[in-house]
Amino acid sequence: MNSPTALRTSTADLYDAHVMKNYARAPLTLVRGRGALVWDDQGKQFLDFTSGIAVSALGHCHPHWVAAVQRQAGELIHTSNLFRNPNQGELARRLIGYAGPGRVFFCNSGAEANEALIKLARLHGVKKSGGEEGKCYKVICAKNAFHGRTFGGMSATPQAKIQKGFAPLVPGFSFGELNNLQSFADLIDDQTAAIFVETIQGEGGVNACTPEFLVGLRKLCNERNLLLLLDEVQCGIGRTGKFYAFEYAGVTPDAIGMAKGLGGGMPIGAVWVRENAAELFQPGSHGTTFGGTPLACAAALAVLDVIEKERLLEKVSINSTTWIGALKQLATEFPAQLLGVRGQGYLVGLQLASDPAPTLAALREAGLLAPMAGGNVIRLLPPLTATPQELAQSVEILRKVFAAKSVA
Repeated sequence: MNSPTALRTSTADLYDAHVMKNYARAPLTLVRGRGALVWDDQGKQFLDFTSGIAVSALGHCHPHWVAAVQRQAGELIHTSNLFRNPNQGELARRLIGYAGPGRVFFCNSGAEANEALIKLARLHGVKKSGGEEGKCYKVICAKNAFHGRTFGGMSATPQAKIQKGFAPLVPGFSFGELNNLQSFADLIDDQTAAIFVETIQGEGGVNACTPEFLVGLRKLCNERNLLLLLDEVQCGIGRTGKFYAFEYAGVTPDAIGMAKGLGGGMPIGAVWVRENAAELFQPGSHGTTFGGTPLACAAALAVLDVIEKERLLEKVSINSTTWIGALKQLATEFPAQLLGVRGQGYLVGLQLASDPAPTLAALREAGLLAPMAGGNVIRLLPPLTATPQELAQSVEILRKVFAAKSVA
């Protein structure tokens, strides 16, 4: 039993004493959430445009999501993948409805989804080289990418802050300039198996692939028998106003990695693979203990229910146009601080002139939570359920903070 002394210990003290110090956490303890709002342990209210780093797609504690998770928790939580469960089959069917004919593998996170994509590339390379392993294994990624912190994900992420201390990394990765098709074409050789990019780089600074670039990559892959692998872990599941961000380009990849918003707060990842490549995974070639549990799939099905019933894709597309326009107006009002605004839907990057940390602290103090990204960028990631009023409130908080800095 906990002693009275232990019960009086603050959360901050518990973290200081017992939790690994691998995060630069904000000095904030969150205890409750509802919709786009959260409250700390002092009762202060915040507009949450972090959304658990694009995870809480429906905001906090959406009643349909809560009811679905509670109901499933009382029926069956975990079975492993040694057996079927109805929710996993239904979720696969519905994801295929968005992506097109293919098959789905379920895992627990974006890092695991991307790791499966890298393994898929290796298997394609073996097939391409007539069954010989180690002959065709290279993957071309983009500079400024972020594909996770597993060894495969780190190796596909050309950022010193991610890779430092972990050499030697997995061999076979090279990096082209985003939206420079020729730079990718120049990296292709007989040992190349796949091209792997984020449709919109989130951690790297909210840098989007142009439609022309994605169309060009699709053509390159067709011509050279490469897989086109798209990381939609952050930009997928409706965040841009389409279910998948690549839909704006009108292309079809060979495989998609997804996670974050798919579970609405419940950990789940998934990989969709086109029929022509899905056969590469056979029994024993890949697996997971927790992937696709009845509980996680119930949460994801609830997310899809709300996206469809509340027409959230349409609302994100419409509401974001006004919101992004208002954010761009801020850049004209405070050009010395805000250099530009980029992104799509509810995935927006604010390019600052200097280190974002002081601005993020000021935003927290003013009641707005947001994460940073690479290149002095602040990300704004409201839940898909955010209202026009909440979007407008975020703009006013930003205006207040920029104005105060201008006076100072």
